[in-house]
Amino acid sequence: MVRITEDLVRKRAEHNELQISTLEEVSLHQQDIERIEHIDKWCRELKILYLQSNLIPKIENVSRLKKLEYLNLALNNVERVENLEGCESLKKLDLTVNFVGELTSIECLKGSYNLEEIFLTGNPCTEYEGYREYVIATLPQLKFLDGKEVEKSERIRAIQDLGIVRSRIIQQQEEYKRKRALQKAEAEQKEKEEEEKKTASSDTADSTDKSSQPGFDGRWYTDINESDKKKKAEEERQKKVDDFWQQKTSYTPESRLEVHKHLKEMKEKDEKKDDKEEKKSRKLFSDDGRPYNINENKLDFTLTEDDNCNIVLDLAVFRYMDTSLMECDVQPTYIRVTLKGKIFQLGLPEEVNPDTSSAKRSQTTGHLVITMPKAKQILKAKQPKVNTKPTKQVEKENQKNSKSHEVLEVDSGARTGVDISNIVSDATKPLRKPLGANRSLHKEERANSENFVDDPDVPPLM
Repeated sequence: MVRITEDLVRKRAEHNELQISTLEEVSLHQQDIERIEHIDKWCRELKILYLQSNLIPKIENVSRLKKLEYLNLALNNVERVENLEGCESLKKLDLTVNFVGELTSIECLKGSYNLEEIFLTGNPCTEYEGYREYVIATLPQLKFLDGKEVEKSERIRAIQDLGIVRSRIIQQQEEYKRKRALQKAEAEQKEKEEEEKKTASSDTADSTDKSSQPGFDGRWYTDINESDKKKKAEEERQKKVDDFWQQKTSYTPESRLEVHKHLKEMKEKDEKKDDKEEKKSRKLFSDDGRPYNINENKLDFTLTEDDNCNIVLDLAVFRYMDTSLMECDVQPTYIRVTLKGKIFQLGLPEEVNPDTSSAKRSQTTGHLVITMPKAKQILKAKQPKVNTKPTKQVEKENQKNSKSHEVLEVDSGARTGVDISNIVSDATKPLRKPLGANRSLHKEERANSENFVDDPDVPPLM
């Protein structure tokens, strides 16, 4: 049984920042809920409530929702309209494909003055003679019934014939109640028979287990291979499934619960079977311990090396997947990333250091970027460039270079510029000495005066 919990409601309140006290709309459809509870206490401001495609048998715990305008209970097991008197703002009620047989229960909606539309399509009460007339006359505030507009003339005639129509409705309703009582009795009997079959099958299983005990004479033993046993068991299971779906049953809340239970069991068996097959078939390492390259999600990735001697893995994980659903395991020779149970494993070209490795999500692309420093980093000097050109080509280039550096010879006869060699008119006349040339570079010391006393304690002038 699935219960309405606070966590379930908060998950459905993402657009309201996970706050449920001020929530105005919540969708709890297709959750296999079997009872309405806690909603009227937690979500007093609720205006729209979606509960379709569940297993709810009774309308309850919604009368405190004074602001509720739309209630969707389609595809449930509701048999009676009730507990809606407190929903003062209710405008639309959807009870499509339920099991409402007590049509007079809609009289509880007389006080819902804002009710404009109601859906009862697919319910047993729609087969009653005078169904539409009775609903229109009982709820004069309705504007639409089962998606069809209510005309004024139709409402006037229905109100005039309400007494006669209501008596017919009650008679048909009583017949349906007797029919439902028989259906419930048949369902209980069928449930008892199934329990007896289960107990009998369990007893036979215990008896077959005794065949493996020591001292057994072997009379029950049949020499069948394991593959044949599995094939036979699969055929029996498929036969049971076919018999279940071909079995004719009346459309009742009990049969709907039975179908749901059967589908749930089949789903659980298939999941267990897939898990077993996956565990058996999944092999992560070879016999010599070498890790296999595995990409179960078929993700794009790049494995590169940056300038800091780090091996970088850029894994294109699902962009909107929550990071809590990812598990990253870095080992010296391989890396493994698990995404929702599916494995991505890649062998590394060099040994890395797991302790200093880091994993981050890209804020632009959402990719998972894993940086793994190498364990043995070797620093190499730059090698000089080796000339791989042939010797003849090298000689030609040297000749070209030598030619480009030759000094050009100028012919003296071809001079046309000014002759600077005859600037001085008289070459025999000595050139004038430059200014200051007569001054002596060594100055003579002046003689001491008569009264000069050479005191040794006085330091010499520098």
